[in-house]
Amino acid sequence: MAKKNIYVVDDEFNIQQLIKYSLESYGFNVTCFYSGEDLLTHTNKSLPDLFILDIMLPGIDGLEVCRQLKLNSLTQNIPIIIITAKSEEFDRVLGLELGADDYMTKPFSVRELFSRIKALFRRINVLPEEKKFDIISHKNIMVDSGRREVYKDNELIDMPLKEFELLKMLISNKGQVLSRELILDKVWGIDYCAETRTVDVHIRYLRQKIEDDDENPRFIETIRGVGYRFTDNSV
Repeated sequence: MAKKNIYVVDDEFNIQQLIKYSLESYGFNVTCFYSGEDLLTHTNKSLPDLFILDIMLPGIDGLEVCRQLKLNSLTQNIPIIIITAKSEEFDRVLGLELGADDYMTKPFSVRELFSRIKALFRRINVLPEEKKFDIISHKNIMVDSGRREVYKDNELIDMPLKEFELLKMLISNKGQVLSRELILDKVWGIDYCAETRTVDVHIRYLRQKIEDDDENPRFIETIRGVGYRFTDNSV
């Protein structure tokens, strides 16, 4: 199996070398950059399998790099891990709102970083036994797992990976109430502790895309104090 390529942007040499040496010992190819501009320029020539972005960078910061990557059709589905020395909830939630798949706060364990990378790669791979369930549809919404595409009224919807996985989980469990904690575990794959607002943020974005009126949702129902359920509230 070909080695996975990981791009790391961090302006601290010691952090760069720690990540590079450690991940290469786990079998990854790692390319490091000192600025977001350098990473974006290189990405125009060659694409990685994963981005690791520090937030605090010279020039454009990691959050802006994340935003630009998610706006680019060539990179929008490549997973992103954000690394920050800040512990405030605002930084973590903003990164996730911009489309990052995970975050870690310095100082961090390289073993934990490796575990999270493995979890991300595991979730984006379509397993052979899942292929018979490639297409799931309900009313005017269709989810194609094989192509990772979502259609509403036969029109393709632009949807980042996390929103896609969230919708797939909801529609696959139609009629069942899914707690925020369960969604975090299955979609994000790690312990996010009290970060259940992450789910609420992605639900809001998802409603804006699949609902005719996101203020009065027809499909994604909020179960107060618990979580969400995919249903059909039409008469």
